[in-house]
Amino acid sequence: MRKDVYYGEYLQLDKILEAQLPESDKEGIDAHDEMLFIIIHQAYELWFKQIIHELKSVHVIFNKNEINDNAPDLYKVVHRLKRIATILDVAVHQLSIMETMTPLDFLDFRNLLRPASGFQSIQFKIVEAMLGLKLENRFGKEYYVSQLNAKDKEIIRVTEEQSSVIEEVNKWLERMPFVDDTSAWDGFKGTDDKSTNFWEDYRSAYKASLTQGEKDNMERFEKVFFEKEFTADRRFSNKANRAALFIMLYRDYPLLQLPYQLLNLLLEIDELMSMWRYRHMNMVHRMIGMRVGTGGSSGKDYLKSALDKHYIFAEIAELNSFLIERRNLPKLPANLEKRLGFVHG
Repeated sequence: MRKDVYYGEYLQLDKILEAQLPESDKEGIDAHDEMLFIIIHQAYELWFKQIIHELKSVHVIFNKNEINDNAPDLYKVVHRLKRIATILDVAVHQLSIMETMTPLDFLDFRNLLRPASGFQSIQFKIVEAMLGLKLENRFGKEYYVSQLNAKDKEIIRVTEEQSSVIEEVNKWLERMPFVDDTSAWDGFKGTDDKSTNFWEDYRSAYKASLTQGEKDNMERFEKVFFEKEFTADRRFSNKANRAALFIMLYRDYPLLQLPYQLLNLLLEIDELMSMWRYRHMNMVHRMIGMRVGTGGSSGKDYLKSALDKHYIFAEIAELNSFLIERRNLPKLPANLEKRLGFVHG
């Protein structure tokens, strides 16, 4: 007979609630707010663990040979990315609790923490690496490595060798049907009833939408969507960029709703991680001013530089530069409209 589940045992509360061991207590120092400091960071680590759990499931789905956009797979990816975004939103607002601690409250125990630092959070680094922030794209690469012990360095190395979300999304976009499939465009007529190529027609429509000060955008347009040499060192290929832009443009069709939500959630995750870094940077400045961090970093200056550099999905955000108004979009051929609307026959 299966043993009854008891609340405290199921959650292992004896371990969790005994896991707060303030350094100030060990030294006999009165530092009331160190308990808050510990619990806040432990809560963060639990949320990071959940994000990693969600990302692992996303990886499993993306690593399939085929993802059916009409099947549960894509829905699961979107649902779990939305959960990650919601967790990150909580993480941002959780800093408000930390900010109830004043600089003097922090000084009561701050020096007891050296050389430990939040910079050594291996789980947060795993999250970044799983999403696609690699070592070569980081600010302060040498410092990033030096603060980790040998075991954690190896964990990061192995994580970065695996395919990241941004790489998997690129492959998924490249597999997207009909964007470059000429058979799907039978019957296409451009806005002038002469063009038979969607991308030629869209190029003309985009060019016509630009103001005088935006004319240089056309050079960028050609590079992002058609020059392979330009995208050789980028995360998204020309083909993936075309697929992503098509999704953004025609997202109102039912078949493109989930793909659009997926792309939009990646931007939301990027934004929330940036907001977390920004709030963290301002909190550090408020707490320690211009002093160095407990781990030896330059404090606010380091965090500001990392904030500017550590966007993961910036290439998706850039595609918004190439949108035009709905009313000016090239009209899709009837057979393609049927496919995008789940109508067959």
